[in-house]
Amino acid sequence: MKSAVENLSPTRVKLNVEVPLEELQPNIDQAYKTIGGQVQIPGFRKGKVPQKLIDQRVGRGYVIETAVNEGLNGFYQSAVQETGIHPLSRPEVEITEVPDPAALEGQLVFTVELDIRPEIELPDYSGIEVTVEAATATDADIDKAVDELRGRFGTLIAVDRPAQDGDFLTLDLTATVDGEDVDSAQDLSYQIGSGTMLDGMDEAVTGLSVDENAIFETTLAGGEHTGSTAQVKVLVKTVKERELPEVNDDFAQLASEFDTAAELREDLAKRAGEDKLVDQGVEARDKVLEKLIEMISVPVPQTVVDEQLDQHFDAEKNAKAGEDHDTDEHRAEVRANTERAFQNEVILDSIAEKEEIGVSQNELIDYIVSTAGQYGMEPNQFAQMLDQSGQVPMIVAEVRRRKALAKVLELAKVTDSNGADVDLTNFVRPPGSADEADGATDDATEDGSTEAANEQEALDAK
Repeated sequence: MKSAVENLSPTRVKLNVEVPLEELQPNIDQAYKTIGGQVQIPGFRKGKVPQKLIDQRVGRGYVIETAVNEGLNGFYQSAVQETGIHPLSRPEVEITEVPDPAALEGQLVFTVELDIRPEIELPDYSGIEVTVEAATATDADIDKAVDELRGRFGTLIAVDRPAQDGDFLTLDLTATVDGEDVDSAQDLSYQIGSGTMLDGMDEAVTGLSVDENAIFETTLAGGEHTGSTAQVKVLVKTVKERELPEVNDDFAQLASEFDTAAELREDLAKRAGEDKLVDQGVEARDKVLEKLIEMISVPVPQTVVDEQLDQHFDAEKNAKAGEDHDTDEHRAEVRANTERAFQNEVILDSIAEKEEIGVSQNELIDYIVSTAGQYGMEPNQFAQMLDQSGQVPMIVAEVRRRKALAKVLELAKVTDSNGADVDLTNFVRPPGSADEADGATDDATEDGSTEAANEQEALDAK
């Protein structure tokens, strides 16, 4: 088989493929077996019909067509491997020549047009210089950590005053649409400012005292009336505020393994400092990625971006029960994010290839375990879902990109706003990890990675 690449643009090619008759012959033999198992000829069992009789019954041309259709995808995949291209879009195939059925000579010739991952030239990315904020935990940071811990051990007490931000309420709700009751609930618990209920709730209940009510309009986000404008009547039944415990030695012993409040505060200060170091690492990672984008020109296949935009807005429309958010402004924002994500992926894939970065089974398992929690799933359940949906290769690619970015970050020169060198060793290679960066490259899109589907469907002869 011969295959050649014709560049149509930096992101689109035409494959010209020639398959000699002898390489197509196994597919022709299989086609005879397949057709022989389908036709019924008196005196012959299915699958045992001679080829000459099959030619007479269905025609050799049909046999050749079947062989081409069944073998086309395999020949295409072989051409992809032979030419070393990285497909991004569904191939568009055109068959220009097939073997002569009468003489059973000639060859199969077809062309394929498709978008591919562009080839880029990597500059010297060692020693990229970035500046991050100094990682010093302030008294305010420590006080915030202390208050968060106090909040876990706070108690709710009833108060006789109008409700205000942060209060905990017990509520009765009744929702009507066009004057008809569509939903109601009693004794609901809600904290003002949490945003866990209906839009407009905070404004409606703020300032209400016990046994007072208010009516506000909102858009329903669930049930059969999703998307409808409803009038909601809310009745306040209790108003409570959280009373925080005093920070003393008794509290330290209750809330931690320490005996004194001083020891507890010292530990919280240490943790706040560690959080600042993580913030430094995230900032450095993002800035290094920005520098790579500035240093490297990556052409973007607009057909791939257009397809992903359509998928995004179709999914968004379905998720929001037909509500159309496909505005020019929103589409431009999503397009920019999608293009940026594509550039990130191309750059990091190229670095991973140059650095010969692989992904171990343990690294893949670690990623699955950490990601499963974000979706509220058990790791085994999440892994099965990935396997059944064919997403494991995409996950492997994501882990590989993380490692590539970690490699660049490891080689970077990072200083803080005070001019001091920043050691990101524990961020790039956290203790117990296998050279994996603590971070991701998923900042570029609203709905996840934009890696185009590389899994090609079986090609149909045209």
